[in-house]
Amino acid sequence: MYNERYDKEDLRQALEVLRQGGIIVYPTDTVWGIGCDATNAEAVKKIFALKQREDSKSMLVLLDSAAKLDYYVDVPETAETLLNIQDEDEETEADEAKPLTLIYPNAKHMAHNLIAEDGSIGIRITHEAFSKALCAQLRHPLVSTSANISGRPTAHFFHEIEKEILDGADYVCQFRREDETPYEPSSIIKLNADGTFMIIRE
Repeated sequence: MYNERYDKEDLRQALEVLRQGGIIVYPTDTVWGIGCDATNAEAVKKIFALKQREDSKSMLVLLDSAAKLDYYVDVPETAETLLNIQDEDEETEADEAKPLTLIYPNAKHMAHNLIAEDGSIGIRITHEAFSKALCAQLRHPLVSTSANISGRPTAHFFHEIEKEILDGADYVCQFRREDETPYEPSSIIKLNADGTFMIIRE
C-alpha cells in the first residue's frame, strides 16, 4: 500500500518548499508528519512553534538510505546488525516489515536544535515511496514529527489533522490523503557508542 504511485508535481512542490526553508505536512511510513530540512535550524524552529512544543525535546528524522548514516551520526556495529535484519525482513515480507527508529550517538551535520542534550538523534530509514523520494531528492535528512499540537492526540489519518496544523504549514502534500490503512508504530531502540543498546518501544 505504501508504494503506490505518487504525483511528481506534488513531490516537486514539496521539495521547493523544503529547499526554501519551509515546512510541509506529508505522509510517512507511520502517521502523517510535519517535516522540514533537518539541516536548517530556522525551519526546525518553525516546527517547534507550530506544534507548540519545547525545543528541548528532540524530533526524529528520516533518511532514504542507510549508506548516508555515517555522515550524520556515529554508527555502532549494533546498528548495522539491526538494519540488516530489517532489510532481510523486507525482502521476504515486502511492506509488512515494522518501521525501526534507531537513536544514534554523536549527531553531526544537522540543525543544532534537533539534537538531544546527550548529543543523540533518532533516525529511521524510510521505505515509504513519497517520503523516500523526498529525502533522496532533497539530499538531506527530513524531520518527521507527528502532525498534531504537542500533547494532543496523534492524527493517524489525514482527515484527523487539525486545521491549525494544516494552516500553519507552507505546503500540505496530496499523496495518500484518502489512505486509512492501519499504521504500525515504529520500534525504537537507543544505541550507545560502546555497542550496548536499550529497547524503548518494541
